[in-house]
Amino acid sequence: MNSENTDGSRPEYVDFTVDDFPGGLNACVEAILMVADQPQQTGDLARVLAVDEDVVEQALEALRDGYEAERRGFELRHTARGWQFANRLEFEPVVSAFVTDGQTARLSQAALEALAIVAYKQPVTRAQIAAIRGVNSDGVIRSLTVRGLVREEGTDPDSRAALLVTSGLFLEKMGLDSLDQLPSLAPFMPSPESALREVQSEE
Repeated sequence: MNSENTDGSRPEYVDFTVDDFPGGLNACVEAILMVADQPQQTGDLARVLAVDEDVVEQALEALRDGYEAERRGFELRHTARGWQFANRLEFEPVVSAFVTDGQTARLSQAALEALAIVAYKQPVTRAQIAAIRGVNSDGVIRSLTVRGLVREEGTDPDSRAALLVTSGLFLEKMGLDSLDQLPSLAPFMPSPESALREVQSEE
């Protein structure tokens, strides 16, 4: 089945067709939903992928039914807000145990990266953290929230996504009185000369 849209409303920024990718439309939908920090409407997915909306709806329903039949630990959930991956309700004890395990242990490298981004760029959304790290960060953010190091404070006026900031406990653990005392990043930044040499070496 041809997945391309047929009404001629192809966005200028879409320079691909979903059938060019391994797994086609289904895989493209999965890739988007894996990094999305909030539910996605079928129409929005169809626009981004330049595919007819009814074709995307069929793909979403097929994926949902497939995950259900395979008894995966996650599901493709559809609500009034749209489609989103979520862990299956019966696995909540497992997920809770994983998230809360080892709260006194050292933070993982992934958690440290996410925490540093929140600390220096706050307030910041989950999507912005994912964009900086290049990977979905919902799991580590959830862990940081459970540990009390990160909390939600307000929403982004454009995307309406929750804004993340560090907590008072974060300052306490860092031995700081305020965020103004965070160490400068300047010593860790490359000099203009070294940055230029790196760019030139890649050309």
